Formats: sequence, structure tokens, C-alpha cells
Amino acid sequence: MISGAMNIEPALKALAAALHGEGPAVELSVGPDGSPVLGFPDTTGIEDAAVVVRTSGSTGAPKATVLTVEALAASSMATAFALKGEGQWLLALPVQYVAGVQVLVRSLFAGTRPWVMDLSGGFTPEAFTAAALELTDKIRFTSLVPTQLQRLLDAPSAETLAVLRRFNAILLGGGPAPAELLAAARDAGVRVVTTYGSSETCGGCVYDGFPLEDVLVRVEDDGRILLGGATIAAGYLQAPELSAAAFIEEDGVRWYRTSDLGELDADGRLTVLGRADDVVITGGVKVSAAHVQAELERLDGVRAAFVAGVPSAEWGHALAAYVAVGDSSPEGMAAFTARRNETWGPALGALAPKTVLPAAELLMLPNGKPDRLGMTVLLEALHQGK
Repeated sequence: MISGAMNIEPALKALAAALHGEGPAVELSVGPDGSPVLGFPDTTGIEDAAVVVRTSGSTGAPKATVLTVEALAASSMATAFALKGEGQWLLALPVQYVAGVQVLVRSLFAGTRPWVMDLSGGFTPEAFTAAALELTDKIRFTSLVPTQLQRLLDAPSAETLAVLRRFNAILLGGGPAPAELLAAARDAGVRVVTTYGSSETCGGCVYDGFPLEDVLVRVEDDGRILLGGATIAAGYLQAPELSAAAFIEEDGVRWYRTSDLGELDADGRLTVLGRADDVVITGGVKVSAAHVQAELERLDGVRAAFVAGVPSAEWGHALAAYVAVGDSSPEGMAAFTARRNETWGPALGALAPKTVLPAAELLMLPNGKPDRLGMTVLLEALHQGK
């Protein structure tokens, strides 16, 4: 049923049993050798529980999200409808996260044969290309995060470009995709579909700004995004207070309160503006960390950035930035530091971060999302050490 570098057959069988109501709910993790490890958490009292997925933990302790057979089936059907067909999937993400496990779930519902990329040596364009060459169906899909796609499009080989162009769609989620990256994909002839969602929504449930079939989106008066409908999780395992705070029922519709702010245009397209908790009050002025991050990523020499507020005796909180520098050689780092003092002030004015930590790459979690908590801790320590 499944091929690839890792033996994922036991995980696939356990998932199939759970989805058919013939086995317990499954939680997948990864062993030291990269192979999936099966867990069977106690979901007593949660009807129809099929899969337990830990949230990424990018801002704190991960939560165990319980996904039901009904929610996963609705997500799989809506995805197939949006992508105009069911096809063969390439698993290129860690299987313990929702985007990874959904590749297997969609394959099971579609009755297609997924292929597993060898991630034992990390994600590389060479390993991705080798795995993509093994796909046999005419209709092909995969899920990636922006960091992975960026690596694939950085001076790609002809073979890598060829396999990328053969995908009917590449779902891109896990965080905001820079406009430059999306433009590079379009120029390369790569079909990218941006997705928005989380473990609590069975993964991506808003594609290119529009909700999937049977998914509802609304924005509250305070700007908070709510996602509702058939793909919403049953709640958090053994955490009733957290579940009550995050999930609500209204007129027979189940809603999940996200941590993000957004806006809907006249056509119903959702634009995610950033996290609700990323507003930094510095010197009495409210500043969006996401806005400053976007401004930094437009500057020469900045490949990617993360901005946070750190405690400051002078400002209450001060803006601090963890920056992935385009040229990470010692000479490049030195040139970046010297040039930053000359260019950031005129370009950003009062929005220029007070503390900057340059690095070759942003800190990332295993699922490819930025490690917001880890970078914030480093920025706080650097700011306090000044």
C-alpha cells in the first residue's frame, strides 16, 4: 500500500483501523531513526475519536488535539473537491504533525498509494527530488512549509524543477509565505496553494484565502479569526478548561477561536494579519510585530525575520528581531551589521528593532514552523545583556 524509505506500514494500518471504527485512536511520533512510533492514547468519553495530534508548541506547551473520523473525512473530501481530484501524495513532513498525518489520512480515504520521503538526513532538495521521482500516478500532491519550498527554489537543478512542476498542487502552510517566495514559485511554473489552519481544524481549511467546502470563517469585532464547521476538532485531550476556552458551539455549529487576527474582504477572502498576541506596546505605542517583520523582510540582506517584544526598563517592552541574513559568512555577517545601522533607521524609523540577533537561519521546530518561543528567549537574553 505504501512505499518509501521508512517502514510506515504499521502506522498506516493503525490509522485505517481507527478511521473505520475498528481500532483505538492513534497518535504518531517519531523514533530516533526517524521511523513512526505508534501510540494509543486513552480517548474514553470522546465519541468517534480517530487521531490525536500535538499542537506545534511554537509559543508554549503542546496540546493534544483530538480529531474525529467525521472531521477527518470532511477535511479529506473538501480537500479533494478544492484540488479537483484525489491523487497520489508525497509525505515530506514529519508524521507526528497534522500536515504530515493528513497526507496518510487523505491517501487512505482516496485509496491511493502515498510515497514517504526519507527525512533521516533532514529535508534536502536532493532527497525530495529522489522521492518525487518515485511517484507513479498522473495526479500528484504534496504538503510543504515555506522553508522547504524556499530550499527547493534556491538555485534548483533541472531535475528538481521538473518534479516540482509535475505536482498538480503543492499545499503550502505552517506559517505566512513571503510574497517573494510565491512569486518565485509562479515564475518557475510551480502550482502552489497557500493554506491556513491548525491541528484544531484538521490542518489547512482555508485555501488561497477561501474556506473549503463546509468550512465557515468569521472575524469578531476585536479582529480575532474564528473557524467553524465540519472539520473542527473534538477538543483537547484531558484538558476541559483549555477546550472550553478554545471551542464554542453556536446554533449547531462548532467553532474554534484561533490566536490570529484577520479581515474578510467583500468576496469573502480571508487575510491573516498576524497573531493576536503579537501587538507590542513600546514606549506607550502599539506596534504589530508581524508588520515590522514584513518590513524587515523587504530590506536587502534579510532572508527571513522574526520580531518579538522583550521586557525593557526604558521602554516597557522593546522590539527585538531575530534575522536570517542572506550572506551568513563571517564577512557577510560583518557587512550586514555595519550596513544595518545606516539603512534600518531611515527605512523603518521608530519601528527599527532595538535588539537584533543575526543568524544563518531562523530557529525552526521539527514541523518546519518558526520556533517563536526559542527565538524570543534568545532575544530577551541578548537585550538584557546589553
